[in-house]
Amino acid sequence: MCTSAAAPRHPYTPGETPPAYREPEDTETGEQPPTTAGDDDATVARRRRKGGYPPLPEPLAVTVIDNHTHFDFRDGPVEVSIHEALDAAEAAGVRGAVQVGTDLASSRFTAAVVEQDARLLGAVALHPNDAPLLADAGTLDDALSEIEQLAAGPRIRALGETGLDYFRTGEAGRGGQLASFRSHIDIAKRLGKALQIHDREAHDDVVDTLLADGPPERVVLHCFSGDAALARICNEHGWFMSFAGTVTFKNATNLREALLAADPGLVLTETDAPFLTPHPHRGRPNASYVLPNTVRAMAGILGTDVDTLCARLTSNTEAVYGSWNNA
Repeated sequence: MCTSAAAPRHPYTPGETPPAYREPEDTETGEQPPTTAGDDDATVARRRRKGGYPPLPEPLAVTVIDNHTHFDFRDGPVEVSIHEALDAAEAAGVRGAVQVGTDLASSRFTAAVVEQDARLLGAVALHPNDAPLLADAGTLDDALSEIEQLAAGPRIRALGETGLDYFRTGEAGRGGQLASFRSHIDIAKRLGKALQIHDREAHDDVVDTLLADGPPERVVLHCFSGDAALARICNEHGWFMSFAGTVTFKNATNLREALLAADPGLVLTETDAPFLTPHPHRGRPNASYVLPNTVRAMAGILGTDVDTLCARLTSNTEAVYGSWNNA
């Protein structure tokens, strides 16, 4: 279904940061407060140096969906409600999102929050960097059992993000990662859910595990980080590739080559907010409303019309997760 961007529910101005994302100022001095509960000084200072949240881009004429974001991850002193975040996204032409869990706490949050706004669907999982810690503590099986219970909800449409990460977790933790990944694959298949994969410096083992275990019907490599060769493997097996703001980075030639090699029917887009903010705002915190910057860059790489790409992205996203309006 291709949908034109609806009129925003609240007034937003392209080129200005949405009101809910603006950092508060002291009314007497004009200075921003040093900290907010839950944020340390270093985090606040870092985000201020980088300018806070980016301005709202020009809205997309045909809407898209952010298929991977973390509304529970706070970045700096600004606290934005789910409804405010989705209103700002809608004003930019981003009509829905997939909220993604990474541990039990964020997966419980996801299961609860998807019931609060029809623009939101969810994915729940144990992140591969957490899995070895749970395995060492002897609690991995219990955690996976709860993930399966949460995944059964009608608005939870994927197991994710799960997978393998050889960048942060060393050799000793790989057994726990693999056990967790294989369990998520099994749960996704038994429940008929999609699988969202975190793959960092582990391409070969991710592919080998999927093929050995037999993947679920719908597989998404979130924040695709491979090259054209991996894209062709995904094409062969019908696995979706989700491109984030990293595709706009100057040093990401491999991602642009992968996007060009990818089957257009298997391409998705995401923010992974509050991380991976696209050019020209790299280094600032990310949000779903910033996604049009990535989409326009993707259209430029592909040499295609932005509206045409948006329609294709939305169709692909709904092929993975189903309808946002059908619980």
